Parts: sequence; C-alpha cells; structure tokens
Amino acid sequence: MATVSFHLKEPGADRPTAIYALLTIDRRNRVKVYTGQSIHPSKWLKADQRAQVRGRGNELNGHLNDALAGISERLLLAYAEHLAAGTVPTAAALREAAAPERLAEPAAAKAPAGGVFWQHYAEWVAYTRAAGTVRTAQAHATAGRHLREFSEANGYAIDFETLTPTVGDRWAAYLLNVAKLTDNTINKHLGRLKAFMKWAAKRGYTESTALDRVSWARREPDVIALSTAELAALEALPLAVGARLEKARAWFLLACYTGLRYSDLVSIRPQHLRPATATLPAHLRLTAQKTRAVVNVPLSVRALGIVERLLAGELASVKSQPITNPVLNRFLKELGQLAGIDSPVEVIRYRGGVADVATAPKYEKLTVHTARRTFVTLNLGKGMSAEFVMKLTGHTSYKSFQRYVNLTPQRVAEEFARFHEMPERAE
Repeated sequence: MATVSFHLKEPGADRPTAIYALLTIDRRNRVKVYTGQSIHPSKWLKADQRAQVRGRGNELNGHLNDALAGISERLLLAYAEHLAAGTVPTAAALREAAAPERLAEPAAAKAPAGGVFWQHYAEWVAYTRAAGTVRTAQAHATAGRHLREFSEANGYAIDFETLTPTVGDRWAAYLLNVAKLTDNTINKHLGRLKAFMKWAAKRGYTESTALDRVSWARREPDVIALSTAELAALEALPLAVGARLEKARAWFLLACYTGLRYSDLVSIRPQHLRPATATLPAHLRLTAQKTRAVVNVPLSVRALGIVERLLAGELASVKSQPITNPVLNRFLKELGQLAGIDSPVEVIRYRGGVADVATAPKYEKLTVHTARRTFVTLNLGKGMSAEFVMKLTGHTSYKSFQRYVNLTPQRVAEEFARFHEMPERAE
C-alpha cells in the first residue's frame, strides 16, 4: 500500500517555499521527493494539499495543481512497477519519476524495461490503486510478480501475443507445483490476469481473448465462524479498558455486529455515522472499499457504543493509527485462546484437487474476516432472510454470499427440527 501527500518545506515562511512529495509505503516507510515546485504558504491549502485556485492572483495555481497530480500519478506508477517486479524503488528512482516529463525525440524513444505488456500491467495496478481499491491493487501486483517469476524461470517472453492457452495452463501448473499455491489462489490469479487482458482490450492494447479458454477449479474451504456461545465468551472476557487486547476485541466485535470488512472498519469517519430519527435507527452509511457500493448498516446498542469509542480515538494504536490487519489477527488468536474458543476444527486446503486436511484449535484460525462470517451465520440462524443479510453485507450475488454461510451439523439439525417432529433425546 502506497500513498502520496504533498507538504511545504517551510510552512511558516513569509516567502515562496519548496513543495515536496512524501511517498508512504505500508504506513511505515516514507520517502521524501522534492517536486521542483514552490509556492507562498499563504496560498497553500494544507488540508487539501493543493494550491488555492480561487481569488485574485491565483489564476495560475491550477497549472501547479495539475503538475502535482501528475507527480503523484508518476510516483504511484513507479512504485507499482517495482512492486510488480518484486523490487523496492530507490529514492533516486522515485526522484526521477517525480521529475517533469520530457518529450523525447521519436528516434531516441526506447521501449520500457520488461516490454509493453509489463508497462500496461503496471498501469493497470496503478489505475486500480488510484480508484481506491488498494488491497485489490496489491493482489494484482502479486499475480504479476508470480507471472514474471514464471517467465524468468521457464524462459517465456510474456507479451499480449504470447499469452496462449498453453502458456496459461503452464503458468497454472507452475503456481501449483513451484509456488505451492492452493487451488483457490490459483483460480484467483488466473482471474486477475484475465481481468487485466479485458481491461487492456478496452483500451485498445490487445485483441487477444486466448486466456478465456484457461480455467482452474475453485474448491471452497469450510467457513470458520463463531457460535453464539463462543461470541458470548469473547464478550464476557474480563479485560482492562484501553489495553491492547481490549481494543482488538472491540474492533473484532464491531465487525461481528456489523458484518463490515476490515478495510471498511478502519475507514469509518464521523460523517459516516447517521443519528437515529423517528423512522430510522442510528446507522453507518459508507462506501465499501472493496466493491465501492454504498451500504447502510443499522447499529445495535453495543455496536453504536464501539463506533463512538472508535470516533473518539479510543481504539487507536500507540501510534494513533488503527490496528493493522496482521497485528489484529495475531491479537485475535490470543483472545480466542483466553476465551476458551479451542474446539478442534478441520482446515481443508486443496492443491490440484487433492485435499490437504489439518486439525487445529479454533482460536488458531481466527482472523478479522471470521467476524464477517460470524455476522452472516448468526443472523441467518436468527431467522433473517438471505436477501436481507446480503443487503447489509453489500453482496450482490448469492454465489459469493454463500461462501460466508457456515452450515454446521448442529445448525442443520436445529433448522430441520423447526419443521419436523423429532424423537426425544436420550438422557
């Protein structure tokens, strides 16, 4: 994940000062790159990270803002290109990317490293990132890295014309036998490459549809969700308010109460909280980060209390940032163990159609995404219709929604008993 922000070198100066770009990678690594632009601090909008364009004397600032937008795009594109290649961009490479674009003589023009295919692939990753779907862009970049490694290992020159069904099949076999990926991950990577080819075709980069004939079977693993009793045990676990595990539990419980993804939880802002009215309860109205669909999520009393804590900054980490996804997942395993969520669960992963079965205590498999599955499973168990739950989660197809439904043997038996007379249980 990378973001670009713009700042003034001397924001308190009474003279024009340099503007620099700050490329932040994964919220930890920061690289400062000077843009070659300057502005008087009185004409700089700090909150917008742009120059004022309204008012007398600001007529030319629109060109400055256009230049900054171009620099931001080039920095993100350079980062995406390195990410797709599996390398880390140097400060020198980023400074070069931020430099004003120069028109080269036609005879001196050179093809970018890696060929036109990889140039457009990096463009696609940057386009996806700019659209706000950062995690999707990271997944696209990962698929590109695997494809490049396959190309280098086997001596295949990857280009639009060389991506035949045979090469697609061989890449899938490489992902299975060399990269050791599961069937579901292989299916996703093939889907991403196909999506890129369709995106490229719409822009006139290629007319090839050969990859449409390549497929890999997807085999859904068992869904892990908390039962009502397990959720209650987690809620009742005595923890000091403000402690790291108590904050982690609050994030997880909010996901259990709302069905929101991690990316949506950390994007909640005051404007997303809508107070109760005479006709509507308090609810969150926000745009889902993954699908860009607008969702309205009613808030229970417990959920509203956690949202208010979140907005007050009480759930932030020591760095005043939301708990990161990997850290939260690690804390959840600790919480699950403390709460006694230790029933054995089978984890089945398929590789080439062969099941790899492992058994582990349930707490070892808890992730923040377990909360979304818990939300779906428990609400269906309470009698909510699938259509209503899908409306809350933002699912648009039942096929994708069905992967979140955990129909345990106990749940099936209870549902069957609602409609049939059952024999009395032995004491």
